[in-house]
Amino acid sequence: MLSFDDVLVEVGPFGRSQKRFFLLLCLVSLPMAWVYVGIVFQGFTPEHWCRQPAVQQQREACGWTLRDSIRRSVPMLNVSGELQPSSCLQYDVELNRSALSCERGQELLDLSGASLARCKNGWEYDYENRRSFVTEFDLVCADAWMVDMYQSTLNLGFLLGSFVFGYVADRFGRRLCFLVCNVLCVICGASIALAPNFLCVLLLRAVLGLGVKGNWMTCYVQLTEMVGLESRRLVGILYQMMISVGMVMQVLLAYYITDWRWIQVASPALYALFISYYWLVPESPRWLLSQNRAPEALQITKKMAKENKQKLSDKSLESFEALMDEPGDVPSTSLLDLFRTPRMRKHTFILMFNWFTSAAVYQGLIMRVGITRGNVYMDFLISALVEFPAALLILATIERIGRRLPFATANFVAGASCFIAACIPDSLSWFKTAVVCLGRLGITMAFEMVVFVNSELYPTFMRNFGVSVCSALCDVGGILSPFILYRLAALWIELPLIIFGAIAVIAGGLVLLLPETKGVPLPETIDDIEFPNKKHNPQMETLNPAASDTNVTV
Repeated sequence: MLSFDDVLVEVGPFGRSQKRFFLLLCLVSLPMAWVYVGIVFQGFTPEHWCRQPAVQQQREACGWTLRDSIRRSVPMLNVSGELQPSSCLQYDVELNRSALSCERGQELLDLSGASLARCKNGWEYDYENRRSFVTEFDLVCADAWMVDMYQSTLNLGFLLGSFVFGYVADRFGRRLCFLVCNVLCVICGASIALAPNFLCVLLLRAVLGLGVKGNWMTCYVQLTEMVGLESRRLVGILYQMMISVGMVMQVLLAYYITDWRWIQVASPALYALFISYYWLVPESPRWLLSQNRAPEALQITKKMAKENKQKLSDKSLESFEALMDEPGDVPSTSLLDLFRTPRMRKHTFILMFNWFTSAAVYQGLIMRVGITRGNVYMDFLISALVEFPAALLILATIERIGRRLPFATANFVAGASCFIAACIPDSLSWFKTAVVCLGRLGITMAFEMVVFVNSELYPTFMRNFGVSVCSALCDVGGILSPFILYRLAALWIELPLIIFGAIAVIAGGLVLLLPETKGVPLPETIDDIEFPNKKHNPQMETLNPAASDTNVTV
């Protein structure tokens, strides 16, 4: 009996119908990027100082610049050997307008003997005509840790979405799951833009993450299931590369839209359009077959073949008819299936660690742009453009070399770059930026590869669930990444780079223990994973001789 991959060869592995589906579904990556890295702009923390009403009034009356008033009234503190205005402390004295009279010109007040206190009247921000949620809710100094929560709650939502919608997509179908996720994204995304306080923002952000993750992963799995073997890699890489396109668009949105609430409106607007996909994109025939719904799968497959100007052979039709005559039981999916057998267990643990590493390092290097005090728009644009060569390198290597070696090398490059950048002095800022960009290139390659390698290592009936569960560790990495970056950078700004480098190198070593999936059909059952030679797939053998043992032990 022919497999569905064989049928797709007759339908057209990447014909007109699949190209149409791809062009529609790849747009899902755009708002995913805006939600994922929006913290860089929506949560930007500008330079800030304690607000003192008397100083503000006198600045307006005397025509002082912001820097003039800071020089007259803000205490200077030693930060890393350099005197800088304090962001969180003020002189514990009552300044009046006579002490700050315009007639005193450039003369400075002698406040050297005054004690210091925390800001009493809020803060002033050097962020003219712009507003982030940091400046709106005063999330600085003692409350700065709440900015970390903005990204961590999103990743918490991603984590829940991995399990909830991973199960929903495998149990009720990709199409219905996609519809539910889009509705959720529209409601929560729009509600964040109207949230009255930051607690509401955090709660809604978590629910938004749940929908965004389920949405994006379901689309990815559906695309890989509807194209032929030779086109799967191209579709997967281009689908992820659209996240980089979204990041470039994010820079333009943030530059021209000055209020974080209006930036927030952009993503639910697109998700509202995606609701129409429920009627424009059919259910995955491969999933329908896994649920013993062969008549529906045949109907959709015939429509795809017709649009591709192809015709199914009698042999293909007989294969569908055989499935109709022998319905059998629908295979069930459980978490234990990922760990019950040796090869599945090994794959799951290695993939989980790589998802964790990719997310932690990738988000860490992105958010690092916001604390380097350069031009945040230009720095973010450069780092986003660096991601495009990653897709080209993947396309140039994975069919010639395979998946495993480029995947491992990308992690090694990312880790080495982080180590080297941490040792480069700030005086060589251009060189340091170049090395960090090289690390960003490496971890982008690793992140893009872990998605489609993961989907190639699980059978059809649990593919979406398997990818979702493994990618849950990606969300754990995302939850921890803001704390690793922002809190440890307060101790030593290079310490996060050391940690990111170490876990990236470890991840690269573990990748070498995975099987090669180049040219191997998607597995349909757990036996296809545990007994690769049964289908004459020698490339599924690992480098570990013990792994080729055909005896499965629990």
